[in-house]
Amino acid sequence: MQILTALSFSSFFLLLLFLFLFGNAHGFGSMGPISASFGRDEVFCSIDASGKQDVICWGNNATSPSLSAVANAIPAMSALSGGEGFLCGILANTSQAFCWSAVTKPSADLILVPPAYRNTAYSHIAAGQNHVCAVKGSYFADRDSGTVDCWEITKTANKTLTAKQSDKFNDQLMSNLEVKRVVSGEGFTCGEVNDGGLICWGPTSENLGNINISNVTDSFAVLVAGRSAVCGVFNVSGELKCWGDPVSYSDPPLDSVRLVSLSAGANHFCGVRMDNHEVECWGDLNSSVVPKGNGFMAIASSDFTTCGIREDDLLLDCWLVNASKPDFDPPLELSSPGLCRASECGVDEFAFNVSVLNELALTSLCVREDLRICSPCGSNCSKGYFLSSECTRNADRVCTACSLCQNSSCFNVCGLHSSSGLHLHWHWHDLRKWVVIVGCPVLGFLVILLCGCLLMVRKRSKKQSKSCMGKPDQEDDHVNVALNSTPSVNSCPGVPQVFRLSELKDATNGFKEFNELGRGSYGFVYKAALADGRVVAVKRANAATIIHTNNRDFETELEILCKIRHCNVVNLLGYCAEMGERLLVYEYMPHGTLYDHLHGGLSPLTWSLRLKIAMQAAKGLEYLHKEPVPPIVHNDLKSSNILLDSEWGARISDFGLLASSDKDLNGDLESDVYNFGIVLLEVLSGRKAYDRDYTPSNMVEWAVPLIKQGKGAAIIDRYVALPRNVEPLLKLADIAELAVRERPSERPPMSDIASWLEQIVKDGLIL
Repeated sequence: MQILTALSFSSFFLLLLFLFLFGNAHGFGSMGPISASFGRDEVFCSIDASGKQDVICWGNNATSPSLSAVANAIPAMSALSGGEGFLCGILANTSQAFCWSAVTKPSADLILVPPAYRNTAYSHIAAGQNHVCAVKGSYFADRDSGTVDCWEITKTANKTLTAKQSDKFNDQLMSNLEVKRVVSGEGFTCGEVNDGGLICWGPTSENLGNINISNVTDSFAVLVAGRSAVCGVFNVSGELKCWGDPVSYSDPPLDSVRLVSLSAGANHFCGVRMDNHEVECWGDLNSSVVPKGNGFMAIASSDFTTCGIREDDLLLDCWLVNASKPDFDPPLELSSPGLCRASECGVDEFAFNVSVLNELALTSLCVREDLRICSPCGSNCSKGYFLSSECTRNADRVCTACSLCQNSSCFNVCGLHSSSGLHLHWHWHDLRKWVVIVGCPVLGFLVILLCGCLLMVRKRSKKQSKSCMGKPDQEDDHVNVALNSTPSVNSCPGVPQVFRLSELKDATNGFKEFNELGRGSYGFVYKAALADGRVVAVKRANAATIIHTNNRDFETELEILCKIRHCNVVNLLGYCAEMGERLLVYEYMPHGTLYDHLHGGLSPLTWSLRLKIAMQAAKGLEYLHKEPVPPIVHNDLKSSNILLDSEWGARISDFGLLASSDKDLNGDLESDVYNFGIVLLEVLSGRKAYDRDYTPSNMVEWAVPLIKQGKGAAIIDRYVALPRNVEPLLKLADIAELAVRERPSERPPMSDIASWLEQIVKDGLIL
């Protein structure tokens, strides 16, 4: 048995503080929201993010089929810890210990806790190779130390596991010693002593070497045990120190790398960095497999595998440290990023707020609303990202992809310079050199030239705005003023605003239902009033979308959306990607959707306005098909995805991304044309694309035969007064019939359709 020298009272106070702040050791021999069993039956389990604190379990191909039944039989857990072939936890409701075989469904006779300990409340638990030690006391009580109970897990003749009290780990000295937490390995357990120091006991504790260091005055912020070694991080100096088998902790990170979480495998250790939350691993392992660029909230290790909970979306990610072993395939489920606790969050921590994580609008990841998860703040970002917002008490720092860097504040971090893009500014010393070299006359000429260029650009932008709306140079007096207005774009191209989650939550009244504008497979859309007075629309991804969309896909979508700027497209203003959320902020369209006006009981729209909307929507779709490289395919064009802005301008919304390949591109574009043809038929007839109240129910089956027979007038909406001249409407019917041709090759491109519709509007023959 070995004991660290006693610490001063001030050091002990720091120990108490940092145990709350950074007590994030997860994996074999320690306790956390994710843990793993060792040995032949390697199984990982984590606490889910449903707010019920249920358990998720997964393993390799040999064990995973039965794991769902095992997990379903496990009660709600406050924390987890794993041994060889078994896992343990502390029950969320009673603080009692609960241990089970990694691959056997737990039952009353298979709970691996001796009867004498089953009714005892514990505040901390740590499973070793074939034993478990737990600190007495309620998990959520103010008292944060207690004496220790230990028991053994043994295998019977029929290879089932059983639990029994142990003399090897319950000696006389330990019976009266109080500790704050414990970590266990192969034949040993170590505990943080309540009045200062670290004590280790058990049959193999002597193998840890010289753990009793006389000149140690610092306490541990993080501590974890592997099979044959212990590693800890001192809370003041940040130094990483290990004892035991040196093979398992060779080549540790540099002293400058501060770690806030640790896990241990058979011969390796891993930790989460304080600055960017990336993982660092050391020991006997293949370091090339460790993921880079992703931050993690918690990690756990088995003998040959490490799994973590990603910070940006709470999804599980696993990687092998020994390629000869089978791979793990974690489920697409959200996991809790930390342990629920009753105490307030401390310095350099943020309270993990999940009330906007999914459509269930959870207020907590914990079974009790008075509990919270406090996670360590990040202070930096991974390579390829820049820090766009500092950590606050309620939200972690925000990292933004360097591809979205638009100003000098992120140039150095991203390795960019103003010369790599537009010259955004001149430094004063550069301007002064120009004054000396070329003199005032030349500078005066340059100023005049620059002003002339700006005037030309302004005139050109006005001309482009008119062209975008399809207006002739001289408007007829009878055309409604609303039709002649040019919709404004409220943000500069390529410069999206990064919004804070708290800001958008306040702007939507907590994403309440009465702020909801609509919903779809992606998620919900909310009306939001920002603090600066702007009214915007916030598109919020649901949990299913977050799970099935990785970060790179989201960043790619952002890069594309930020480049799209057109007066007939709903333009992106900004985004938020905090705490696993995917929020896109768009221009607000106060007049709703075209569907609402045609079928939803809103104003029926005049024929002049219907034709103008059809033309504008065609121009928006033409822009998506022609201007971006590669082209953008909408994939879901319909009247409910054509919105009307404050000036009754038509805007295309909810468009998809790229065609899957060049081979599919033409087919996808032609599919958009077909769907636009259906929209034209809706505009012309006032009927829905599919309506059971009519025979035939399908719009195309009803309208196309009439148009081909020269009876297009029969499908004109009778609920709107007929114009004097129906010829423009008959032309519209002919265009729609071409767009919905059965053979895709016979459908005209959107550029032709937009041109035809523009000519109809310019002719201005409809009254």
